[in-house]
Amino acid sequence: MRLQKSRSLMFAALVILALPLAAQTPAAPKHEDTEVYTPVPPVVTPGATNDAPPSDAIVLFDGKSQDEWVSSKDHSPAKWDVANGTLTVNKTNGSGNIETKHTFKDYQLHIEWKIPSNITGSDQARGNSGVFLASTGSGDAGYELQVLDSYENKTYVNGMAGSIYKQAIPLANAARKPGEWQNYDVVWTAPRFNGDGNLLTPAYVTVFFNGILVQNHFELKGETRYIGQPFYKAYDKAPIKLQAHGDHSEPDSFRNIWVREVKDWK
Repeated sequence: MRLQKSRSLMFAALVILALPLAAQTPAAPKHEDTEVYTPVPPVVTPGATNDAPPSDAIVLFDGKSQDEWVSSKDHSPAKWDVANGTLTVNKTNGSGNIETKHTFKDYQLHIEWKIPSNITGSDQARGNSGVFLASTGSGDAGYELQVLDSYENKTYVNGMAGSIYKQAIPLANAARKPGEWQNYDVVWTAPRFNGDGNLLTPAYVTVFFNGILVQNHFELKGETRYIGQPFYKAYDKAPIKLQAHGDHSEPDSFRNIWVREVKDWK
């Protein structure tokens, strides 16, 4: 009898000890646990085609006016040539590079460009131009995505079309023949600097060239330079710049240029 009573007490103690453990057992997970409903992303209406500007884009060139552009050297109105829906580099009037009136930090850019069908020259002197993803001064100061005839035109590979000039070789040569329209779709993440001008985070760029990935979140080493090593210098926002290169080949043309600012809306 005493043994049976002892066993009963022991069983009761075990039950009591087990109660807190049972109470601490987590509930079975539910699908609602990982579903987020707010904040809700803003609505952006796509263009009629993937190349057309969406509803929140800033149209930089619509085929009719270069009013969104100024001269890089003195900020006077841009003096390139507009005809037949295209913006063409003017190499004869001394206007030089042009840049946007607006300044940008992070963005998505679409731009179409064409090497003329009657192009002459070779190597870097064959349809040379550039899209400066952030212009940090006059001349060629900034971060350049190279424009060049790279269709059966040999040059140094970190200076061909689709390269981040003298920093990043493109993952593929996606160039079309001269006389055919080409396009860049770019995602630009600007560098960040602290209050004393020191670099906090570098610039990154992703580039699709004629729909083909040629730069995959490439980390820039600083501004692109023709001579010398890249370096960073502090800026906050910067215009986008198009280059009027000094080579003697026939001038390049551009069209359908638009940009979407990328902002943290959350």
